[in-house]
Amino acid sequence: MQPEPAGQADRPATMTPSSPWSVRHVQTLPDYRLAVSFADGTQGIVDLSNFITGPQAGVFSALADTKLFLQAYIDYGAVTWPGELDLAPDAMYDAIKATGEWRPGTR
Repeated sequence: MQPEPAGQADRPATMTPSSPWSVRHVQTLPDYRLAVSFADGTQGIVDLSNFITGPQAGVFSALADTKLFLQAYIDYGAVTWPGELDLAPDAMYDAIKATGEWRPGTR
């Protein structure tokens, strides 16, 4: 089963560092994707579909549970989920700045 849209607008950050790569808004999208925007206004898509469902998912395989995936929020400028799962905002920012999308685990 694939994630459904979160049904609410972007979730604002609870605490956000002032770095340009600090995530300011995150919204869950279908197919294990996220729409994110950063402190400097950069916006893009994070596609976690292969990362979450692939053989190298490790602890991120827990996000295949739609209910957990939909709980994405921002903590200290990083996209985070319950269970201490988070994404590196600087790597996400660099890829989105260059191409508009980040697919972790791919080069």
